[in-house]
Amino acid sequence: MNKDTLQGDWKQLTGKIKQKWGKLTDDDMTQAEGNREYLVGKLQEHYGLTKDMAKQNLKDIGYGD
Repeated sequence: MNKDTLQGDWKQLTGKIKQKWGKLTDDDMTQAEGNREYLVGKLQEHYGLTKDMAKQNLKDIGYGD
């Protein structure tokens, strides 16, 4: 997979994430790029999710293992 493909995949995923969790900002998403734990932390902060719940929600939309 080349860099352009990875960037395209991230942009599509960013759209899904922001659609589901509208409180996340563009800055949050820029910081989260390539840092799943940062994004999990932001979901916990903004939505009161547990770490496991945040990880499961991200996995459900295709981000994570």
